[in-house]
Amino acid sequence: MKKILIALFVCLGGCALLHAQGFPQSRIVTDTIYSEVLQAKRAYTVFLPLSFDMDTQKQYPVLYLLHGMWENNSVWANRGHVKDVMDRLTASGEACEMIIVTPDAGGGNPEVFQNGYFDMPGWKYETSFYTEFLPFIEKKYRVIGDKQHRAIAGLSMGGGGATVYGQHHTDMFCAVYAMSALMSIPEQGAARYDNPDGKLAILTRSVIENSSVDYVLKADESRKANLRSVAWYVDCGDDDFLLDRNIEFYQAMRNAGIPCQFRVRDGGHDWEYWHSALYQCLPFVSRMFLR
Repeated sequence: MKKILIALFVCLGGCALLHAQGFPQSRIVTDTIYSEVLQAKRAYTVFLPLSFDMDTQKQYPVLYLLHGMWENNSVWANRGHVKDVMDRLTASGEACEMIIVTPDAGGGNPEVFQNGYFDMPGWKYETSFYTEFLPFIEKKYRVIGDKQHRAIAGLSMGGGGATVYGQHHTDMFCAVYAMSALMSIPEQGAARYDNPDGKLAILTRSVIENSSVDYVLKADESRKANLRSVAWYVDCGDDDFLLDRNIEFYQAMRNAGIPCQFRVRDGGHDWEYWHSALYQCLPFVSRMFLR
């Protein structure tokens, strides 16, 4: 028994020494970029795979992973545990190595801070994302940088953002994975505000104006052909308050003849659901990268 304990301590000590000496491992990085469009610093969080520091010439596919309302760039690392999920899935061979990027499109209370992934008065976020943020990230972190190796996903407000980005930029993304997505807000069901110029009211109008359901319903044949060049996956819980909006999107896609995977799993609008969704999302985008 004593020999077994000694061997165990030696093994653990060796692992600790390798870690202390910088033995390669995946890691999470948080940094900032200054946006001239937004006239503000914006934070971002990046997952870097195991081989990133081992092979400084290697390039990677990239997944942009968007957060929801009231949240920021750190939430997928802190609450979604994206590093742990990626480490497990790459070790099992279910996901390929990739860069995962979470930008900050909010930062807090939407009554106080402007939120949202679309261009709106005082907040040209979509312009900033494509003209500043994406080019910066893909140069700095050795991203392959073409449609076949770029995907986008998100939850709630970020799920709607990911869907609309995939619609508006079919030439840039091979896949979209939408979780519990804010696909649209029917105007008759939209909240009314005492201050129609308040930040939350502006955000609500931007979601209505950028309805991903309407985008499909109004699509001509050329737009439908472009949408078919993207792999679509919609994932929403059976107790989620946005389930009807996700069903409407899937029905519009189906009626338009645009392939779209649709899953309704047990769960609600919460982090238990979104964490579990990563085990579907990351293998899905990996398969699209490797087609």
